[in-house]
Amino acid sequence: MEEVFSRHGAVISSRIIRDRQTGRSRGFGFVEVKEEDADVIIEAMNGKEMEGRVLIVNQAKVREK
Repeated sequence: MEEVFSRHGAVISSRIIRDRQTGRSRGFGFVEVKEEDADVIIEAMNGKEMEGRVLIVNQAKVREK
């Protein structure tokens, strides 16, 4: 995931979220990018296909308590 996203800007980190019990992907993840590259990366990657799945790429929202 990091390799694909880094074609469009600077990636700081990436993480695929996995099920604690099975270890299988839960179907989503997070890519941390430099703020100045965020809009370009979102535009480039949103709606693209990766490993047979269409990506929905947007900014993460802060979780309210």
